[in-house]
Amino acid sequence: MADDVETAAAEPAAQAEPVKMQILGQFTRDMSFENILAQKGLKAEGRPNISVQVALDAKKREADHQFEVATKVKVESKTEDGATTLFILELDYAGVFHIENVPEEQMHPFLMIECPRMLFPFVRRIVHDITRDGGFPPLNLDNIDFVQLYRQDMARRAEAQAQAKPN
Repeated sequence: MADDVETAAAEPAAQAEPVKMQILGQFTRDMSFENILAQKGLKAEGRPNISVQVALDAKKREADHQFEVATKVKVESKTEDGATTLFILELDYAGVFHIENVPEEQMHPFLMIECPRMLFPFVRRIVHDITRDGGFPPLNLDNIDFVQLYRQDMARRAEAQAQAKPN
């Protein structure tokens, strides 16, 4: 019986502390919407071609366990033939996170996957509202696979480092 008590007491100590993540704040750092169609007095016909580019950035803040993570989205809409740009939307949306109990070697993927995942619904809503308020049908961004985005970025960085090394 005493062995069972000692084993039960040792188990919680062996388990890792649960990850704690809290969004302390979020904000639009920069945003630009260019309605080129209206500027040139053109009329769009047909279905537009829309391209979406996403970039992520993260940095440690001065306060303990605080990080700032930014999701940068560029949306470009062109006519069906691709000859004329209808609008360009650039959004830099950031969040300040308090994160504890994430091992150092896992912090970078955590910041570049989990934090943007938390911010994405707000980014989607801003893009929706700005395109609608800009006179276009509201654009609902598809879900973004931040794990795949992270893997692509790591592969790109590895390739760039390999090319930078002299043979």
